[in-house]
Amino acid sequence: MKKFLLGAMVLVFGVTFSAAAQDTFETDSIATSAGDLKITFIGHGTLMFSFGEKIIHVDPWSKLADYSTMPKADLILLTHEHRDHLDVNAVNALRKNETVLVLTETCAKSVNGGVIMKNGDVKSVAGLEIEAVPAYNLVHMRSTGQPFHPRGSGNGYVIRFGDKRVYVAGDTENTPEMKQLKNIDVAFLPMNLPYTMTPEMVADAAKAFKPVVLYPYHYGSTDTSRVVDLMKNSKDVEVRIRKMK
Repeated sequence: MKKFLLGAMVLVFGVTFSAAAQDTFETDSIATSAGDLKITFIGHGTLMFSFGEKIIHVDPWSKLADYSTMPKADLILLTHEHRDHLDVNAVNALRKNETVLVLTETCAKSVNGGVIMKNGDVKSVAGLEIEAVPAYNLVHMRSTGQPFHPRGSGNGYVIRFGDKRVYVAGDTENTPEMKQLKNIDVAFLPMNLPYTMTPEMVADAAKAFKPVVLYPYHYGSTDTSRVVDLMKNSKDVEVRIRKMK
């Protein structure tokens, strides 16, 4: 695990940029057949990937970083329309002429341009194979009885980087579609209540589809030690905890 500091001028993944805010983001590197995948843990449900010459941002949120100073995006993935996942100002700050957006139908109502993906779609975008996985609630509901995330509205994404498949689940629970996933090398599973999963739900899903590496993310005040304990006997899944409140 590595860390880098935003502030003054900083060299990140071969890209130099400045930042007004003083924030330290953790980073990890995953070896693939096409070079290293570098993961930057911005926080909450927000990630940045660097792969070859490509910069990929997932659900950028201005509350967590000054995106006017961040590396511009070759690809932006938006999982759903909630304000902590769809931040138009952050998207606009990251876009350049060649930037490709992958987003849901609902997100497309707020952001112009982009490739709309529906649950189950598989497309080649910006040179990467991307699969849209359903992201929705089974149990946790609003006081009206409506799920926080209705079925068919949000996406998780499986992105292929070389020979590695990375699953960013978005806001969801341990759905049947998630548990049927195959050959996932890295998985980001949300664990914040009451909107997504309990540690028990995360463990249930991870034990079903067995990612090589599991990152609980978007976990708020949830005690991450609980999922570590629940997974302690699942030797085929490595649980990594990073700063992703």
